[in-house]
Parts: sequence; C-alpha cells; structure tokens
Amino acid sequence: MTATRSQEEDCWSAIAHHISETRAEPFQAIERHAIDGGCINSAWRIEGCGQRYFVKLNNPHQVSMFEAEADGLRDLARHGDLRVPTPICWGATDQHAYLVLEHMDLFSPASASWEALGTGLAAQHRHTLPRFGWQRDNTIGATPQTNGWQDDWLGFWRERRLGFQLELAHGNGYLGALQDKGNALMESLDKFFPGHLPAASLLHGDLWNGNCAADQYGNPVIFDPSVYYGDRECDLAMTELFGAFPPRFYAAYREVYPLDPGYSVRKTLYNLYHILNHANLFGGGYAAQAERMMERLLSEIK
Repeated sequence: MTATRSQEEDCWSAIAHHISETRAEPFQAIERHAIDGGCINSAWRIEGCGQRYFVKLNNPHQVSMFEAEADGLRDLARHGDLRVPTPICWGATDQHAYLVLEHMDLFSPASASWEALGTGLAAQHRHTLPRFGWQRDNTIGATPQTNGWQDDWLGFWRERRLGFQLELAHGNGYLGALQDKGNALMESLDKFFPGHLPAASLLHGDLWNGNCAADQYGNPVIFDPSVYYGDRECDLAMTELFGAFPPRFYAAYREVYPLDPGYSVRKTLYNLYHILNHANLFGGGYAAQAERMMERLLSEIK
C-alpha cells in the first residue's frame, strides 16, 4: 500500500471513529462511493454496519466552512418548516476537512413537492430577528460570506454583500467599467427600496435548483445552505437565477406570503451578488453578465 493510499485509509478510519463516538454505536466504512456533481467539495456515500452517511471532503483548512454549514442546517431544522439533512459530525485530519451528514435518498421534485416547497419557504421566512446578519461568517460557494449583525438592511447589503464582492473583483483584476457601475449602484441603493422595509428573515442563502430536491415521500428537502437573516426576496431571487422554479412554487409562496411589487426590479440587484461571486470564483463571462445587470439596474433609476 502506498503512503498516499495509507493516509487516505487513515482519514476514513478517523471519520468512521468520529461517527461511532457521535452516534454512540459502532460504525465502519465498509463501502465508499464517490458522488459526482460538486464543484467546491468532493462528496461520498459511505456504508457499513447497516448505516449510510453522506460525507463532504475539502482541504484541512476548510473545517470552519463545514462548521458553519452544520450550524446553518441546525438553524433551518430548528423551525421545521422544510426538511434538511441532519449534520452528524465534522472535523479535520491531516488530509481533509470533513462534514458527515444524514444520508438521504433524493429525487427530482414532483408538482406537489414544488408547491410544498413554496409553502414551507414562506413559513421559514416568517422566522425573523431584529437585526440582519448571522452569529458567524460562512461561505457562498468557496467565497467567504461576512455576516456581522447590522441594524440597517441597506448598509448590510452595501457593505457585506455587494461591496464585498466588488472588492474581491477588484483584487481579481476586474477594474474599469465594472467597478464604476458597481460604485454608482452602491451610491443609489436607497432608490430601489421606496416604501420597502424588509424584515430580517431566516434565509437559505443559496437556493437554486441544485440545492433542493424531494425525499422518497415527496417532501421537499433543502441543503448546502449559506444561512443568514436578510430580505426574504434574496431567496426568491436566487430561485430565478439559474432556471426558475416551476410556477406552482411561486403561486404557493405568494398565497402564504405575498411579495412587494418592487421585487421585480430588486431581484436583479440581489442576484448581482451571486453573479459577481461566480465571476470571482470561475471567471468566464460572468463579469460581463454582471455589467449588463448593473446597466439594467442603473437604467431603472434614471
């Protein structure tokens, strides 16, 4: 057995031992199956002793990312509006940071599942706090997401979301027009909120098609969160960014929790955060897409 293979086996043994300690029952990872689809972490299903778990792996220094994800899942689960995978344990070995989650058999949502997701998300958004942010920083993809508490939503969005991504973009060489338009937009944020005073709602934070599914009973499941408390429109906007959810989802949501008419414009403002983040993570044409979004937003306030 090579040194690298031996180290990997030691890593999996450490994870199995941690699971055994946490669950207070013996576990041995007899089978391991790699799962495709993740661009930030590697993912595995491990099985043994009549048990199955879902495991995420990353570099050892990313353990805080997994700690924050576990905290976010617990926050979402605490209210019980939508099902989320239960975090089992997390930690780091010399080779990997890891997060062990309840294994769930997931399926594409049927029509009734989408409706239940809309109703459940509306209920989740009714859970509010007096301030915007969260008790700790987390990540959006692989990017740090700063969440210090703030009383003012516009200040929070300007400093901790849009401004933060623009600073990263500057450091990544996205200068000129993108920065000029971004700064003009930040100076005019108040013009997008006439009479709209959002509550600090419990948000999933990264709610797109790839982060929701249904269990074997058709119950909607959400996962891979970037939790914080903010304007509920942020979650709704994200659902429209990479291929909108089906109409029954939005109808069910609006029936429980109607949206302000200004959402039709603000959704572009909120999705700009994610497109800038994609530019910073992946490059490609995302910077040009961000500029087009900025131009569209600035045209709304002329």
